[in-house]
Amino acid sequence: MIPTTRRSFIAAAGGALAATASSSRPTLCIFSKHMPKLSYDELGRVSREIGFGGVDLTVRPKGHVLPERVAQDLPRAVEAIRAHGLEVPMITTDLKSAADPAARPTLSTAGRLKIPFWKAGYWRYKTGEDPEEQIAELKPVVNALAAIGSEYGVAAGLHNHSGDNIGSAVWDYRELLHALDPRWMGYYFDPAHATIEGGLYGHTLATELALKNLKMVALKDFYWIKKSGRWTVSWCPLGEGMVDWSKFFRALAQARFTGPISLHLEYPGGEERDAIARDFEAAKKLIEAAYS
Repeated sequence: MIPTTRRSFIAAAGGALAATASSSRPTLCIFSKHMPKLSYDELGRVSREIGFGGVDLTVRPKGHVLPERVAQDLPRAVEAIRAHGLEVPMITTDLKSAADPAARPTLSTAGRLKIPFWKAGYWRYKTGEDPEEQIAELKPVVNALAAIGSEYGVAAGLHNHSGDNIGSAVWDYRELLHALDPRWMGYYFDPAHATIEGGLYGHTLATELALKNLKMVALKDFYWIKKSGRWTVSWCPLGEGMVDWSKFFRALAQARFTGPISLHLEYPGGEERDAIARDFEAAKKLIEAAYS
């Protein structure tokens, strides 16, 4: 099983093409966090009815699949979702260390099910400590996770979450990734978080850097508002915020990126079906415009 998976990744070396290389367009997925009350079968059925091509399945505490039951429940979830004609091209985990008891069961099960990508958890900067030293200390941790992924043929994506998270500045991840085999760990790029951290031009540089080894993409939108005298992020429906989506999707198409793309709806009401369907249509139009 593993050699076959590895051949598929060799064909996509560098991250420009994903596991859906036979398709000319990305696989648009719903992040299952936004359908928290649905069973596995309902998750597949509703996602299919809306029009999604896949599901980004949560495999983490309070997720659709609990880490302590991953060996039993992930196959059940994937079977139910695939029965509706959908892919499960990625799972979202909270794995931050190879020593986590859930690390090997999660990645081995994902590999057996031929799920090509997984999202790692987050590491936070410690205030008052040298940032470069913190990055250096994290390298063996990341290397160990990549090694488990390579053993089972599953590639990790590191998500650039804004704030005090390592990777909020995408250059952090460059330091962690540059010595690793690009088949097994790359970027899970979020243009909204990149825009939050690099409003004028930093987000453009972040995009160019991530495209060199892009595994997955997260979609969400935002704008800045002032509350109680302080500027803060306000999440909003896709296309109503500050992200330059046309520019970003043109870059994806030029890089010939083919998936998966995970739709996130972090704003109030984002778990309602109408909101999900509306943002799905907005994402679909962006993909069609860029890839046509």
